[in-house]
Amino acid sequence: MPRALWKGAISFGLVTIPVSLYPAKDAGANLTFHLLHRDDLSRIHNARVDEEDHEVSLEDIVKGYEYDKDRYVIVSEADLKAANVDATQTIDIMHFVDSSEIDIAFFDTPYYTEPAKMGRKAYALLRETLKRTQKVGVAKIVIRERQHLCAVVVDGPALLAYTLRWPYQLRGASDLDLPGDDLVALNVSPQEMSMAEQLVNAMTSSWEPEQYRDTYRDDLLALIGRKVKSGEGEELPEPPKPEVRATNVVDLSALLKQSVEQRKSERGKETA
Repeated sequence: MPRALWKGAISFGLVTIPVSLYPAKDAGANLTFHLLHRDDLSRIHNARVDEEDHEVSLEDIVKGYEYDKDRYVIVSEADLKAANVDATQTIDIMHFVDSSEIDIAFFDTPYYTEPAKMGRKAYALLRETLKRTQKVGVAKIVIRERQHLCAVVVDGPALLAYTLRWPYQLRGASDLDLPGDDLVALNVSPQEMSMAEQLVNAMTSSWEPEQYRDTYRDDLLALIGRKVKSGEGEELPEPPKPEVRATNVVDLSALLKQSVEQRKSERGKETA
């Protein structure tokens, strides 16, 4: 587990639960590349320069807010913390809402919370209450000097603080040319609807995240491995182009029927 982002509290009503906040995303697993000079493969570094092209060391850089044209007020780290000490160290639950009410588009980044020893009972109480009521807590949280809306949700034995996008950060779908729900006008037949439901049922399984892999990352690592093995400067054969499937569906019913039969055949092989 990485180092805690901060240690503070979850609060709802008069209840305060001391917790530590940890990122749930594993950034270390990301595939990263370095920028290199083509001629000698030397590393490219980002230099911090001012408007006069003078390189500036990190310790000489301060944060400033431009309150007028070319006029700034300096804001220090102490200023940022002093602005609202409580807000920077709390997950303050304002409301509880049905978990199904929050549109999935609002969810952004998950963070784990871990209770301090003295807060374990209250932590478990909140977790089990959210489970039984199927509610999530809507709160505010400050992470890296920026306030976020967040949802406190149950994830197994843990409470996640899931940052939410603000409404102004999301575009509406009203400008998109989307089909309506009048299936008759769209010429969707009851038979097609029935077969689509059969296909969904045939493809339904339990959620097991371990069975899914980032195949692009795997293929990219394999390509890198082949490049290393082949020696620097040797060209690899061009990979085959992926098959492009036609998007103009002529007979939707036939495709649905074929898909259902194929899925049933695959399941029969799995259970054999």
